[in-house]
Amino acid sequence: MSEPELRDISDYDTLEGEKKTIVWSVIIVGLLIGVVFFIASKIYTDSGDTIKVNDSITIVPGSKSIPIR
Repeated sequence: MSEPELRDISDYDTLEGEKKTIVWSVIIVGLLIGVVFFIASKIYTDSGDTIKVNDSITIVPGSKSIPIR
């Protein structure tokens, strides 16, 4: 089996049978994994434990502090 080359990029059009099935299954599995991670991030991300801060930052420590007006 030789290494794929750029000049053979149109090779997909000639795929048939098992090879084409493998290509499509890899694409579908990748999309399904992405959907699962997206749904999991929406379910398990809790924004209810945030702390509200009403103070505005006027001086940035550790740098040339320029008051913000």
